Amino acid sequence: MLLALITLATVAFAQKIRHHHTVQVDGQSRNVSFGANSPTLCDTVKQYSGYFAATEKKQYFYWFFESRNEPSSDPMIMWLTGGPGCSSIMALLVENGPCKVNEWATDTMTNAYSWNNKANVMWVDQPPGTGFSIADGEYDTTEEEISQDMWAFLQNFMAAYPHYFAGGFYVIGESYAGHYVPNIANYVYTQNTLNHGTKIPLKGFAIGNGLTDPYIQFAYYAQMAYNSSTAPSVISKTTYDVMIDHIPNCQKEIETCNEEDTDNTCDSAYTYCTTWELDPVTATGINPYDLRIPCGTSNLCYNFSNVDMWLNNATVQKQLGVNKKWEECVTIVNADLEQDWMLDYQTKLPVMLENGIRGLIYAGDQDFICNWLGNQAWSYALPWDHQSDFQKAPIKPYYTYGNIKSAYNFTFLQVFQAGHMVPMNQPQAALQMVDDFLSGNI
Repeated sequence: MLLALITLATVAFAQKIRHHHTVQVDGQSRNVSFGANSPTLCDTVKQYSGYFAATEKKQYFYWFFESRNEPSSDPMIMWLTGGPGCSSIMALLVENGPCKVNEWATDTMTNAYSWNNKANVMWVDQPPGTGFSIADGEYDTTEEEISQDMWAFLQNFMAAYPHYFAGGFYVIGESYAGHYVPNIANYVYTQNTLNHGTKIPLKGFAIGNGLTDPYIQFAYYAQMAYNSSTAPSVISKTTYDVMIDHIPNCQKEIETCNEEDTDNTCDSAYTYCTTWELDPVTATGINPYDLRIPCGTSNLCYNFSNVDMWLNNATVQKQLGVNKKWEECVTIVNADLEQDWMLDYQTKLPVMLENGIRGLIYAGDQDFICNWLGNQAWSYALPWDHQSDFQKAPIKPYYTYGNIKSAYNFTFLQVFQAGHMVPMNQPQAALQMVDDFLSGNI
């Protein structure tokens, strides 16, 4: 009944534009196309949505908004949600985008803390098959495939909208994007140094509550659940001791996965470590994305049914230029990347940091699943030219929003009273953080 009641302020549809050209990815030609719609949803700024192809079968959906400030000179952000297999459009509508869906799924409300306040921003559904994106049977199983596909997508995007990159390009994401961001940013950086394709003006990367260095991060789940000093204790001392006892074997499994990188070794590491370090907490019924609240009955521990309904409304889909059932997270995309879970990707970051690319690692301190303790630990352990400087740098208050440590072009930020999705829990802090990052203040 609610679907029939959807009212949209403007139902004007721009003519769809389609172009075709060829890009080179690792020496291979890819015939790709791009196109754009001009929705009038969510914000009053100029916006585009639609599909850019990564290959002839893989079509990536994007939704782009101009900056509310100076789109011709402000930087460009690409936002990536994790999962793997969870839609970035979810983040647009519940975290850091220009609007939020009302509870009846009949309209949207302006978000004053949208990240496009001072930046051009696009939210991209990836890997293929995620959200509105299309796989056509070709799902990615490695970060190498993901990076190549994203680079081809970005080549298409720049061919259509080169004028939005004048202020530089930033890759930012959360959760499993702790895998995506290092790989994609590193691939873009490498293609730039090799003079392949159109140069993408990469200036920085940021990871929020990400899984990046499983070997280090899995050693901090017990502490986060029992005595983090920031979040409630949700397990008994007995359970804590059991989790502590299994850390060495978990790390051995992760080490073997990274050394051999086979289905068997990585699946074994995934099963062992999740069984002993994650399952004891999820079994309590507490929300692993925010230890302050119960999980509830949803698979994702949050009720986003209003977003589901709005994005599957025919009028909304026509404006966006899509015709596909939208799902928050797609199981097959997640399953096809299971071997990838326990691989360490912090190794992709030093070359960029050492050559002037700026990095930000931030984490809400109520999240368990990609907690701030583990993220802080791997950022300290990251081997790069200024590791010692970073380790010695003082921890300072970041306004009233958190604690920050910075050295040269690398920063770690603990965000107070935020769970896994920092912009949802602390929107004002998140906007201040991203604005400071883009302007070079952190």
